[in-house]
Amino acid sequence: MHDYIKKILTARVYDVAIESPLEVMNRLSRRLNNRVLLKREDLQPVFSFKLRGAYNKIAKLSRETLDKGIICASAGNHAQGVALAAQRLGAKATIVMPRTTPAIKIQAVRDRGGKTVLFGDTYDEAYQHARQLETEKGMTFIHPYDDPDVIAGNGTIGMEILRQHPDPIEAIFIAVGGGGLIAGVATYVKFLRPDIKIIGVEPDDAASMYEALKQGHRVILDQVGIFADGVAVRQVGEETFRLAQDLVDEVIVVSTDEICAATKDIFDDTRSIAEPAGALGAAGLKKYVERTGVTGKNLIAINCGANINFDRLRHVAERAELGERREALLAVTIPEHPGSFRKFCQVIGKRAITEFNYRYADARQAQVFAGIQLTEGEEEKNRIFEALHEQGYPAVDMSDNEMAKLHVRYMVGGHAPGIRDELLYRFQFPERPGALLKFLTGMAHGWNISLFHYRNHGSDYGRVLIGIQVPAAERSQFDQYIRELGYPHCDETDNPAYRLFLDGRS
Repeated sequence: MHDYIKKILTARVYDVAIESPLEVMNRLSRRLNNRVLLKREDLQPVFSFKLRGAYNKIAKLSRETLDKGIICASAGNHAQGVALAAQRLGAKATIVMPRTTPAIKIQAVRDRGGKTVLFGDTYDEAYQHARQLETEKGMTFIHPYDDPDVIAGNGTIGMEILRQHPDPIEAIFIAVGGGGLIAGVATYVKFLRPDIKIIGVEPDDAASMYEALKQGHRVILDQVGIFADGVAVRQVGEETFRLAQDLVDEVIVVSTDEICAATKDIFDDTRSIAEPAGALGAAGLKKYVERTGVTGKNLIAINCGANINFDRLRHVAERAELGERREALLAVTIPEHPGSFRKFCQVIGKRAITEFNYRYADARQAQVFAGIQLTEGEEEKNRIFEALHEQGYPAVDMSDNEMAKLHVRYMVGGHAPGIRDELLYRFQFPERPGALLKFLTGMAHGWNISLFHYRNHGSDYGRVLIGIQVPAAERSQFDQYIRELGYPHCDETDNPAYRLFLDGRS
């Protein structure tokens, strides 16, 4: 611990980094009945905290080592931090990035003098290639999180927080990917103020630190979600996990909708836009307050970055109301006779309708997919469903149904009678030429694609919903094909949204 404190106190970060402000979030503070503060690492020169650790590590290298060049693997913030540090220190930087990396991030690295090498479709593939180049060319690898000097550079954020806020602090909420940020902040804060809770926050589809602490050892997740790409790490670092075991009080997991809601909260208070990973701290803070009922406390969230593709904002805005429980999505079956549609609308009352999809199904009934604005959260939603059921309307809550939110709401168009042996799968395809072709090539087995929906959400991966006709006798062959394909996927054949709106079975 003392070695780390010395490293943090002597860290070389302020040649490139600013002491980021700690700002009160007035609107969120009033809503939560606590004093909420935001550490603005999104205001750093590369719009992320990552340059602290990268520069501190690179600045400690000898001139001889720098002249041989440095290398890293990254799809975003760490890449920009390394490129900036190398530029300032007169070193040549090679950044290995997955081919799926958005052009804006590739250009940002090149603008800072970094040489980009595009390799593989995932970070793991890029990482392995970077380590190979390190050996072949004698360069020095700069790890994004599992390095004492990188951890110490990040620890200067904890040093700043305690200097900026000497009054009591209930808890600090910190996004967790590989663990470099929380390890550095926790080390400094717990050394001086062990009473302050250090709480990590992870997406529920990339909770590698949560699982590691629960099981008592590092785990490798089978796959991770890519919405919060800045923390999409399958396994936390060895050193960061060692520190977290002793210093982190707990890890909270949050949903995509909760991240989007926190992004909106940050915008409402600061008029700035956090990337999904940057909003994790605020999302976890809100969940902590809801769970514990704490009031009148000082709570701090670190906004660790603002590198978000502009196209993703539509997805964030779309999901923010759901994450705040200010919108409900429902599927309702109504009888197909005169006046039934009007009666349904009367049950909903004068509430604002955020979305409405209606489709004639047959002579007996029709399906409605609707979004309803809520002002009283879950209690109001429950009252709506009670009223619908009292009037004899079968209704299903779709507010937490991922397939319904990603796809079905945009393609409600009725059933397709007569489709036999249809399976429904949701896939993530890397956004690069040939990814879809790779999938379709496997259709040489003769399986027919009976439904297809793709929607670009502005991320590195496209989300695809596919209906495939597979006879029962060929299911094992199909299952093997899916496994060999290697794309993250989910079987949605039994999803109620499919059964209500798209199913082709008679």
